Amino acid sequence: MATQPITELSDRAREVFRVVVESYLGTGVPVGSRTISKVGGFNLSPASIRNVMQDLEEAGLLSAPHISAGRMPTEQGLRLFVDAIMQAAEPSAEERRLIERQLSGGPIESALSAATTALSDLSACAGVVMVPKREPRLRQIGFVPLSHDQAMAVLVGQDGSVENRVIELPRGTTPSALVEAANFVSAELSGLTLGEARARLSAEIRRGRAALDRAARALIEHGLAVWSEDGDRRPVLIVRGQSHLLDGGAAEDLERVRQLLGELEDRQEIARLLDSAADGAATKIFIGSENKLFALSGSSVIASPYRGSDGRVVGVVGVIGPTRLNYARVVPMVDFTAQTLSRLMG
Repeated sequence: MATQPITELSDRAREVFRVVVESYLGTGVPVGSRTISKVGGFNLSPASIRNVMQDLEEAGLLSAPHISAGRMPTEQGLRLFVDAIMQAAEPSAEERRLIERQLSGGPIESALSAATTALSDLSACAGVVMVPKREPRLRQIGFVPLSHDQAMAVLVGQDGSVENRVIELPRGTTPSALVEAANFVSAELSGLTLGEARARLSAEIRRGRAALDRAARALIEHGLAVWSEDGDRRPVLIVRGQSHLLDGGAAEDLERVRQLLGELEDRQEIARLLDSAADGAATKIFIGSENKLFALSGSSVIASPYRGSDGRVVGVVGVIGPTRLNYARVVPMVDFTAQTLSRLMG
């Protein structure tokens, strides 16, 4: 059934529809005509309101669950409400302070994790963030011997970051080979990403231009490989606050919650969904079956991109929860969190 455009609704139907949606989002309970007459302040009898609600149901905007006399918005109705009626409220000063406080005072990795926790706590949904895929650029590598067969490899990035790894030494590695390997990286591979450094080293060896003994060459290859593998294993998605989905009202809809918790286990599909939100400049809202991943549980996703120092989108932050969300409050909250992350990345 095609959804009726908002412009074709009468003022009376529009107001009844607004009250039904806002009441349902606030309580989770189907809304009856008597409730609307009391809440909305209409100069209409319950019978007249029922007629309007019937028209809205025929238009595909409301539905009557089971044998309830009340109505609730359909997914199409929620989309119409979000796009054309909802008046978003700015995050309160306290909410802004909470988000900024939790995200500040540490490395960006901690801020990303804190963002999901803050959003989850404030929205009572699951908080999610897609982590930037970082490719550090080398400044230098140092090797500190620990024993005859192990060394501490210290990688210093162009951005000043420092990471340590204990690596196994190739057979026959001498102290001079450790120095030779470190000098070669600083002189020939500085400024390159790990992938570029590995390709450059291979090319230099093929051309016979890498004046390295066998142990130093093996040491560099092994060190670069260890860091590349670690980078590939780093999580690209952080999910926090699934427990919020098991709230007091969950007992009435356990199957939906169980389905949603199962869907949240598919990190790859969630990352793919969030990646589709990275294309836009503003917050995106996916309601129910609008995305295939959460179609079965009838859940909503609110996601907003955040940017790096060069202004390019590097990740996405958002929340996942039931379609019965306080969109007017949560959408600006997600947007503010994305803006805060962008400032920290900048």
